[in-house]
Amino acid sequence: MSKQIWQPGNMLYPIPAVMVSCGREGEKPNIVTVAWAGNVCSSPACVSISVRKERYSYDIICETGEFVINLTNKALTYATDWCGVRSGRDYDKFKEMKLTPSKSNKVSCPGIEESPVNIECKVIQRIPLGTHDMFIAEVQCVDVDEKYLDEKGRFDMKKADLVAYSHGEYFALGKKLGKFGYSVAKKQGKKSAKTAKPVKSAKSEKMAKSTKTNKKVKSKKNKK
Repeated sequence: MSKQIWQPGNMLYPIPAVMVSCGREGEKPNIVTVAWAGNVCSSPACVSISVRKERYSYDIICETGEFVINLTNKALTYATDWCGVRSGRDYDKFKEMKLTPSKSNKVSCPGIEESPVNIECKVIQRIPLGTHDMFIAEVQCVDVDEKYLDEKGRFDMKKADLVAYSHGEYFALGKKLGKFGYSVAKKQGKKSAKTAKPVKSAKSEKMAKSTKTNKKVKSKKNKK
């Protein structure tokens, strides 16, 4: 097997394509599409987004210290892309994409009503890195649309139809391949070949009875 050596680049794919909503008092709220987003800590729950300084949302997030990460799905793919190539300086993105600002519970900026999951965040650190600044934020609240929950109250990825991003293209997530820890989990409900009892079909039982009857008939003839 041979591999090519490429120059350093962003090759960690696929990644989530999310719409980040933010806003300042007295101004229209804005949406910026972000591909550089991820989890950074589980307790306390923290996430990160990286935003270019020239983006309209950059100053808003710096000033307010708040934003909402809105997960995207198949139905929101067009809006996700559009909000990533248009500026909030020139457009009211909620209005243009016919999206509904939803009232947040823990932050002042709105989420996106049409998004399956809204993650309300407060910035705890900003790290200048180069082309982007990374905002590390603590999750304040997570709002989940009930229609994407299964019968046990868990978030159903299949129902949500979430979208991933890879090399400038959007992809719908595929079928489930396994769950965390499945590679080391003990297999249950399967008997070994040595201990498993063969299952007799109705046909085989009928043949066995017929053979037994024939043997009895032959035995009687021999006695005569």
